Amino acid sequence: MNSQNHQKEISEIWKILKEVSMGFKVTEQRFKDTEQRFKDLEHRFKDTSQLIKDTVQESKKTDKKIKSLAKLFEDQWGKLMESLIEGGVLDLFRQVGIDVNEIYQRVRKKINGKHMEIDLLLENGTEVIIVEVKTTLRASDIDDFLDRMSMFPEFFNKYQGYSIYGAVAALRIEQAADRYAEKSGLFVVKVGSNSLISLINNEELVPRVF
Repeated sequence: MNSQNHQKEISEIWKILKEVSMGFKVTEQRFKDTEQRFKDLEHRFKDTSQLIKDTVQESKKTDKKIKSLAKLFEDQWGKLMESLIEGGVLDLFRQVGIDVNEIYQRVRKKINGKHMEIDLLLENGTEVIIVEVKTTLRASDIDDFLDRMSMFPEFFNKYQGYSIYGAVAALRIEQAADRYAEKSGLFVVKVGSNSLISLINNEELVPRVF
């Protein structure tokens, strides 16, 4: 091989090496660009994730405020309903021969981690009437009330020996709940126009003694 051909081969080799080197540089740059894109994407994901977390946190705070307002409204409305009934309920039961003369609102008792609350408690020393107050009375409310009435002697043993009656009072009545209550031996008090209250039981009602 003459010197001219040898130089030509070396030149070709260098040319190939430069092209390969250039290719490596281009590939390296692409890797760097790709890595940067992944970093940017990761940063965006982190920002999005934080935004979602912040939104969820704000939503929880808002939900908590709404629940607090709803509970406040419910409590205040419940107190209003109880006050409407409290005003004339003693006279109402005296008219049917139960001469109650004391009334207590929102009576609470806690025993062994369990608690019971009575909306209105009427008594006269020998008889007690437990009144459950609802805005809207449904059949399911009657079942719940009867379950709670069965626990009354356990929570309020001071009334042992008393004749204990149950009553439900409401502004609206659905699902024929008044008839169901009556069949269960409960008094039914209805809040009517001008906030007047009345007993809507049939005269034949034989009240259940708990």
